[in-house]
Amino acid sequence: MAVTTTGRGGRRRPAGRPRSVAASLMWWQVALVVALVVVAAVLATVDVRADARDGAGERAEAVAVSVADSPEVREVAVDADLDVAARSARLQPFVERVRRDTGTSFVVVMATDGTRWTHPDRGQIGRTYIGSRDAALAGGRVVETYTGTLGPSVRAVVPVVEGGDVVALVATGISVTSVGEDAADGLRLVLLAGAGVLALALGGSYLVARRARRLTLGLAGPELARMVTYYDAVLRSVREGLLLVDADGRVQLLNEEARALLDLPDDVVGRPVDDLGLPPGLVRLLRGDDDVADEVVLTASRVLVASVRDARAPSGAGAAPAHDAGRVMTLRDRTDLLALSDELETTRSLAEALRSQAHEQANRLHTVVQLVEMGRSREAVELAVDELAAAQALTDQVVGAVAEPVVAALLLGASARAAERGVDVVVAGQSRLDEGALDRTGTPVRDVLTVLGNLTDNAVDAAAAARDAAGGGDALVEVVLRADDDGVVVEVSDSGAGLAPEDAERAFRRGWSTKGDGGRLHGRGLGLALVGQAVDRLGGRIDVSRSDLGGACFAVRLPAGPGPSGAGRADAVVGAP
Repeated sequence: MAVTTTGRGGRRRPAGRPRSVAASLMWWQVALVVALVVVAAVLATVDVRADARDGAGERAEAVAVSVADSPEVREVAVDADLDVAARSARLQPFVERVRRDTGTSFVVVMATDGTRWTHPDRGQIGRTYIGSRDAALAGGRVVETYTGTLGPSVRAVVPVVEGGDVVALVATGISVTSVGEDAADGLRLVLLAGAGVLALALGGSYLVARRARRLTLGLAGPELARMVTYYDAVLRSVREGLLLVDADGRVQLLNEEARALLDLPDDVVGRPVDDLGLPPGLVRLLRGDDDVADEVVLTASRVLVASVRDARAPSGAGAAPAHDAGRVMTLRDRTDLLALSDELETTRSLAEALRSQAHEQANRLHTVVQLVEMGRSREAVELAVDELAAAQALTDQVVGAVAEPVVAALLLGASARAAERGVDVVVAGQSRLDEGALDRTGTPVRDVLTVLGNLTDNAVDAAAAARDAAGGGDALVEVVLRADDDGVVVEVSDSGAGLAPEDAERAFRRGWSTKGDGGRLHGRGLGLALVGQAVDRLGGRIDVSRSDLGGACFAVRLPAGPGPSGAGRADAVVGAP
């Protein structure tokens, strides 16, 4: 059966569960403070007692010196005709008055042989003084604690000097009981001060423990250590990027995957997200208030899928209630996946086009067979030759200008898909892309395919839309491909409606489209953004102008070899459409 114990505030703690960090800290502080206060009180007590004893000796000595220097005592001491009774009669009233005024226990005037002339107990007059006298007889002073006729006392003995000779002695004492009473008064102050210090220290320990409990969520030391260990292990092992900003938009936490995906420096923690050079879309998501799921964001070199939601700080025993701690973003890299998806879409479209063409070819083949069966062999041969010539002409046109097999395959697929929509894709005669040209220029094949494929798809869409809006007519797309020592030039023109000057720059932003359906991973507004991303990464250039076909003309130059990231968009020249 589980056993629980009740802690402060009625909270119950399992018997086997260790105390929280805050509770352990508080009890250690209490023990330390109590030990310090006790040690300080003991030392203060010893010091007060010593001070009281030393003070009593100094006071007794001062009174004895004053009495020894008084004229009355000197006169009686040097008068040899006076006996003990006469001397006592003259000095006893004086010294008793001094004793009462100074609060001492006794003032004794005596002869050099120790015979008392005065004493608070008149029965002791004429008897020998009990205590040390040798130093005083030699002209010095005696300060000691001694037990005499009145009990233990702190006493001082000083000589009465006349003409250089010691003629009498004066002893003044304060009882140890009186010294103890004085020390007790000091000890009461010490104890009151110690109690006050202890109370303040305990109160401070409690406040520190409350603060520690809020910061540690009431967790025990082993639990906190495990949490930190697991937290670090999770951040290092998770394959998604994780970025946490506080309510002021300052980065508080990120893992290495997020640092790599966003190309962030090492000193990013504590800096505002606005100062990190992040894409505006990412900053907008982090600064926003709404939860976002699977939003596509383009950086200079990657396609990221971001999800953002409010971060809630958990509550714990003694901790603050759960509250908003900022915004947390998870990032997934979809650059390679998107490229594969585009290639798959291209393959699928090509397969659809080939299937459609196979269907058409089957119809034409049946026609040829029927003509042969009807005995019209000449017409059958003419039909077959015409169809073969038309298909071969398209292939010869593309392959003759573009010998790079991957690029030629992309153009043939684009031409087949465009033909299904009634759009003619023409490779201009001035095109020249020999086999191996991309290897010689050092231009990545994937980037060439990204630029050519997306520009061609957008041009086909624009040409088809313009034809449909006009109610008929020709829909044309012209492609120019060249490779030289400076790199590769891709130029795509269409017979569409063109692009307004104010839209030319915005066209390369993620989500912008003239066709709607934006915001999805494979939706609108992504093709030209990917083109801009590739050009930025390679340090290329984009020119947008009015084409001879009546629509827009996109001319892209991809430099030979890798270029500096981020240079392309800044160098874009937008011509009048």
